[in-house]
Amino acid sequence: MTAHQTDDELRDRPIGDLVKQLAGQTSTLVRQELDLAKAEMSEKATVAGKGAGLLSGAAVTALLAAGSLTACLILALSEVIPDWLAALIVALVMGAIAAVLAMQGRNRIRAATPPMPEQTVETVKEDVEWAKTQRPSART
Repeated sequence: MTAHQTDDELRDRPIGDLVKQLAGQTSTLVRQELDLAKAEMSEKATVAGKGAGLLSGAAVTALLAAGSLTACLILALSEVIPDWLAALIVALVMGAIAAVLAMQGRNRIRAATPPMPEQTVETVKEDVEWAKTQRPSART
């Protein structure tokens, strides 16, 4: 229904025309709601992607740290403590750093899932309420 049509104009129109108009408006409304849902899902996927990036960063950082710092730190610590204890201490510290990065990445992914298109749900509820208010005028 356009903004310019009055209740009397609608009553005078054939049922077929009204049904056709309703189908067209419903189709447009569904398309708009789907577009909104797609946009919301895309936004959630972006957040999840950033979380996955952090997890990847945690893995790369752990690997680089293990390769480059292990030898240096073990050698430095082995000057004051036994070699095996120096290696154990370095491994525990690097493991803790990797765990912190992994937890941050996991938390970001959890924040993005399940992707619930809140705005779409809200606008569909509004559309249903609007449709309910339109029913009585069509019967008279």
